[in-house]
Amino acid sequence: MARVAVVTGGTRGIGEAISVALKDAGYKVAATYAGNDAAAKAFHDKTGIAVFKFDVADFKSCEKGVAEITAKLGPIEILVNNAGITRDGTIVKMTPEQWEQVIHTNLTSCFNMCRLVIESMRARGFGRIVNIGSINGQAGQYGQVNYAAAKSGIHGFTKALAQEGASKGITVNAIAPGYINTDMVRAVPQPVLEKIVAKIPVGRLGEASEIARGVLFLVADEGGFVTGSTLSINGGQHMY
Repeated sequence: MARVAVVTGGTRGIGEAISVALKDAGYKVAATYAGNDAAAKAFHDKTGIAVFKFDVADFKSCEKGVAEITAKLGPIEILVNNAGITRDGTIVKMTPEQWEQVIHTNLTSCFNMCRLVIESMRARGFGRIVNIGSINGQAGQYGQVNYAAAKSGIHGFTKALAQEGASKGITVNAIAPGYINTDMVRAVPQPVLEKIVAKIPVGRLGEASEIARGVLFLVADEGGFVTGSTLSINGGQHMY
């Protein structure tokens, strides 16, 4: 029977590519989204992938969402925590609301979703969790103290949870994408985007499909000896 995979923020951008790649690889996929009903419907109509609307930043909302997914598709054995937002600004201008929104959506969501699937994974003796971090969580970025803090937190969260899950057949890894050719990056002013690309050794933006390929590697049944790792997919822009 096909394993059930959940991708948060799974209907657009990198999340869409991950959802489609998992479906094409034979997984039974649930893609979650927060508010864009039109985009979610278009995604579902195009791909046939089930979509579920709930707020990953809210634990109670996640409880209901996970219960609905489990009832409709079966026990969740693969979780990709991809949902994320930006609320950029230097700290002297950043509001507490901008800080909290990014921390809750990007980082607290990882706790919420992992907390709700981990017991079932432990009971079944199998689980694959992939958390989507960022190059800016590794290297920092001007005007993104909230985003960088959340993404950096994901990398530490991943290493700690990997130690808790290892003896139960659960792997927990992270992917740190660089600058990927998505709507969010394409919205950057052209002169700024050109400066970004100039700093990428391979000379181009990444593609969402390249992140999805990394996810497929990490969630495979054969990937049980890879855990607590961060896979950097950034065209050589940041190496450490």
